[in-house]
Amino acid sequence: MATDVEANGAAEPVLEVAPGPHVASGSLTTRRMMGDVLLALLPLVVVAVALFRQAALLQMAIAAVATVGGEALFARWRGRRATLGDGSALVTGLILGLSLPPGAPWYVGAIGGLAAAGLGKAVFGGLGQNIFNPAMVGRAFVMIAFPAALGAEAYLAPAAAAATTGATPLTALQMTGEVAPLGPLWLGLTAGSVGETGALAALAGGLYLCIRRTAAWQIPTGMLLAAAVIAGLVSLAGGSFTPAHHLGAGALMFGAFFIATDPVSSPLTPKGRFVFGAGTGALVMLMRTLSGYPEGVMFAILIMNAFTPLINRATIPTPVGGPVPRRA
Repeated sequence: MATDVEANGAAEPVLEVAPGPHVASGSLTTRRMMGDVLLALLPLVVVAVALFRQAALLQMAIAAVATVGGEALFARWRGRRATLGDGSALVTGLILGLSLPPGAPWYVGAIGGLAAAGLGKAVFGGLGQNIFNPAMVGRAFVMIAFPAALGAEAYLAPAAAAATTGATPLTALQMTGEVAPLGPLWLGLTAGSVGETGALAALAGGLYLCIRRTAAWQIPTGMLLAAAVIAGLVSLAGGSFTPAHHLGAGALMFGAFFIATDPVSSPLTPKGRFVFGAGTGALVMLMRTLSGYPEGVMFAILIMNAFTPLINRATIPTPVGGPVPRRA
């Protein structure tokens, strides 16, 4: 997410590289956008605490503190002023915490937060220059580093509410063919990461972000539409899950509105955003149906982040008045 002031406090000119005309709004600041995201996350936080109680609070608190602390640490290491006041580090940490299972050991969120701040942002130059979504970088790091700690037992923690114990819906589908009822699936009364089970809460918060124009609506639209179409085809071919099951299961709704819409690591053009979302949704369904991994939102978003520069280049809009004529 770009800012008008560098981390060291020195003002620099803002250069817009795109076809005219240009209409700028000074009200769309990083702090305002992060404030919108925090408000939109409130329904998910409430559902997570109601279902997983102290386990959810612990995961979110540890990840948030570690990410904010890591942001300050790496900024000082680089000789820059930490920009903690804009709320971006807090949002990254909160999203990371919501992506963790309730029974994950405390050190998973702590190390994940440091990885999100360091590997996700600092190594690329800080806020606005990162290529990949920082929260998902942290989540991928701890998943690879601590596979046992994030295994099935982490979703069966005693701290979790009784209504949410058992295998996650996608794991149950893959292992035994069990189909979760739609009601509990959308309300969050299933096992899963603390922030991924409340699909309705994620939808409500995501719509708020789109209305506020903090999130680009083309990304979740493309992502959910692609996932629904492929899920429908799989269902017609004999699959157990309907499109409604796939949309409500796992982190698809959470990822579509709160992770894939990161303005730094997603495309700039409206057409490119839709392509990015559709590609992410297609990859999620590809992993869910053809791989041994029951969920695919995190990997799908990181893969599409890598394609963002190519998508930007391929979807450059036509300037007003038509393309610039080339000399013979």
